[in-house]
Amino acid sequence: MIKRIGIGARMSEAVIHGQTVYLAGQVGEGATVADQTRDCLAQVDRILAAAGTSKENILQTIIWLADMTDFAEMNSVWDAWVPAGQTPARATGEAKLAAPKYRVEIIVTAAVPA
Repeated sequence: MIKRIGIGARMSEAVIHGQTVYLAGQVGEGATVADQTRDCLAQVDRILAAAGTSKENILQTIIWLADMTDFAEMNSVWDAWVPAGQTPARATGEAKLAAPKYRVEIIVTAAVPA
């Protein structure tokens, strides 16, 4: 069975299949990479809760930065948010994002407890 959360014309915020939830890429608002990262992670928390899970169950995260020189600034927010001892597999790369105002996009896959 497939369950969709936040269904839109182009995409859903998340799709649950079995005990796995796949989140669409989250972008955030704010003037700085740190602000945008905090906003992205707040959205991740909200969507995971709607799916019946939490950041403690994240399996994998993919982070896209508009500029890799922002890596340390993004990590300063990430490191304070991610649960110690429950860090997911993660990749970070540089990419041109959907709009010039976006400097970070975060994609999450998580387990949904039975």
